[in-house]
Amino acid sequence: MTYMYYLRYVQWPWALPLIIVLPIVAAWLVRWGIRARRERLARLGTPSMIARLAPSIAQQRTSSAILRSGLATCLLAAAVAGPRWGFEQTVVKQQGVDVVLALDASLSMLATDERPSRLQAMKQEINRLRDLSPGDRFALLAFAGRSYILTPLTVDQSALDLYLQNLDPSIVGQGGSSLASALRQATNLLALNKSQGDKAIVLMTDGEGFDNPDEVLSEAQRARQMGFTVLTVGFGTQQGSTIPVIENRVVTQKRDENGNVVVSHYDPTLLKEIAAQSGGVFIDAASPDKAGRIRLALNNLRANPRSVVSGENLGVQYQWFLLGALLLLALDTFLQTKRRRSRAIAAAAATATMLMLTISCRSAPRDKAAIALYNAGTQLLRRDSLQQAIPPLTKASETKDLEARHHARFNLGLDYLVQGRRSKDSSDAKLDSALFRYKQILEVAVADSDARWNYELALRQKKGGGGGGGGGGGGGGGGGGGGGKSQSPNPAPSPIQSQAPKPVPGMTPQQAEAVLNAAEDKETDVQGQHQKKNVPAPPRGKDW
Repeated sequence: MTYMYYLRYVQWPWALPLIIVLPIVAAWLVRWGIRARRERLARLGTPSMIARLAPSIAQQRTSSAILRSGLATCLLAAAVAGPRWGFEQTVVKQQGVDVVLALDASLSMLATDERPSRLQAMKQEINRLRDLSPGDRFALLAFAGRSYILTPLTVDQSALDLYLQNLDPSIVGQGGSSLASALRQATNLLALNKSQGDKAIVLMTDGEGFDNPDEVLSEAQRARQMGFTVLTVGFGTQQGSTIPVIENRVVTQKRDENGNVVVSHYDPTLLKEIAAQSGGVFIDAASPDKAGRIRLALNNLRANPRSVVSGENLGVQYQWFLLGALLLLALDTFLQTKRRRSRAIAAAAATATMLMLTISCRSAPRDKAAIALYNAGTQLLRRDSLQQAIPPLTKASETKDLEARHHARFNLGLDYLVQGRRSKDSSDAKLDSALFRYKQILEVAVADSDARWNYELALRQKKGGGGGGGGGGGGGGGGGGGGGKSQSPNPAPSPIQSQAPKPVPGMTPQQAEAVLNAAEDKETDVQGQHQKKNVPAPPRGKDW
């Protein structure tokens, strides 16, 4: 429904009927007041005498007064509804700990003694834990015969969803269950982070491991020595279950080298010893609320304060409607006063009101020099003068003007990215510069999808994987130095985007949303295929 889409531009939709009701009520009250006043004055004398004694009332036009009051109340009602447009970032101050989720992705996690499987039950507990921990940073680490980092520590929920959705035994490729490898890599990952808060490793597995227990316990002691808490969480049942696998599009049961059907059993022994050696907590597979118990254990850790950009929202712009209503009311006061002194007082009051509202609504002062440098560099970038565009954009990227600095860094990264993609010699240096600029943006604005896309494009180009698109996402450009007022740098399409998709005229919001959903599904499939390619052949022996 189209009208539901447009309601996003109003903060309080329930107040929209006031835009119609209040002007009608105000017009009726003004008309009634003028008529009542004239009737009272008519009792005092003739019309000519009343015109000399009270000219402001006798000469007042009812239609103009009703129009001004109705329009003023209409603007006031619109301000109450909270109109929204433009974008503003929402920065939330939170406290949380850093957690590495070491997830068992071996074949034994496909066993169905937990419904629908151990792996799906584990994913459900992870999603519940994330809902209970909005201020924590999570990293994903999958392991089977070896460990594999899926994501570093991040608060990007969409990235975590993407990798969790594609988590299955094929992304690791090497059979077995190496708990020692998982603990070692999780400890190393946390050691790289220099935050002040406490850190934790949550090991989720069925406990069926085939590596040396002494090596596993040694890694648990090492994590404790480095100050990390290890929580072990079990999945499965001790009665065990067979492992369904798909061979030639037919679901069969996993068999060992001798052709016998494999039955995987949940083994809590090693998990208890890991928790004991590391001073952590063991959560048994039979526990009904694993995510809640993990959250209780994490609550005992010292949290680290951080500012998180939760996304971009439409900005509330009620002040402009309120300003228009006050101006109309001041104008009405001015027109009703005939004497010069009274007119001067009313004008002074209106001017003071305008100045106060203008000062309150005016944004922070802009760095005009930085905006001029940004406009100059952007014009050079548009003309494909890449080398000449670097000096002004570099200077503009060092300003304290947040908006100008953001867009200057974006266009500077785009400049280096295009040079790196075109150059055959020393392209890595250009790509490194592009990665550095986009990393600066993402450290401040995590939700900037254009910067994230260009960062990924530069990373793939550096690794030799190429990438689609024509040198950047939907950012860069804009500005253009001109006389008069300095323009605020706004994103605009770059001419380098020769292969970027063009908008389809007449596309409805529903069609646009369908296109975006299809693109998101395609990206999910690409990420899944990227995780599953180059999978080495499984080793002989116990590979579940």
